Amino acid sequence: MTTALRCFLRYARYLGEVTLDLAAAVPIVANWSMTSIPRAISADHVRRLLASIDRRTAVGCRDYAVLLLLARLGLRSSEVAFLELDDIDWKRGCLYVRGKGAQRLELPLPTEVGKAIVAYLRHGRALSTSRRVFLRAKAPIRGFRGACAVGSIVRHSLKRAGINAPTTGTHQFRHGLATEMLRQGASLGEIGELLGHRHPQTTKIYAQVDIKALRTLALPWPGGVR
Repeated sequence: MTTALRCFLRYARYLGEVTLDLAAAVPIVANWSMTSIPRAISADHVRRLLASIDRRTAVGCRDYAVLLLLARLGLRSSEVAFLELDDIDWKRGCLYVRGKGAQRLELPLPTEVGKAIVAYLRHGRALSTSRRVFLRAKAPIRGFRGACAVGSIVRHSLKRAGINAPTTGTHQFRHGLATEMLRQGASLGEIGELLGHRHPQTTKIYAQVDIKALRTLALPWPGGVR
């Protein structure tokens, strides 16, 4: 709004309707960073969601593995969608993801996640020449076109489980993992390394959810607590 107002006032001065530089009088609106608390899914909701998946079906095997990658490793939806078979090093117990800015990150592969992926590859994944780990369940059988497919899995899974989560997006798992790690004593540096943050400033937002630590910074209320 302020930008539009300045442009209008400059134009009015250009036309000669005003002689003073009124655009310079329009104040700058403060734009504070990290003003909101990350909307994170709770650990209890994650457990309920995973327990609601029917892993006896091919789609269930796929969705369970997808949700575990989001919940246990905090992957972005695009990182899950574009994960390829060659990105998993079974001998070393790790996987490689393509993060932001063409980053190639090496992450540990938890046993729980590895078993879920193996179950999908053996019993749920259709025969295909695609090197993508996760494939569409309906024809044409191929890898996900983009991150929206992972978001769709999350939305449908939450709805089916009857979970009223903070949001229906995939990023809530990323926030939930960071929040849980912080509560268990992990440092912001460790959290940033797992989430693939290039700048420490990005990880600092999770300091806002550590209520226990923030209480030590609170000043006494004048006159005592009422």
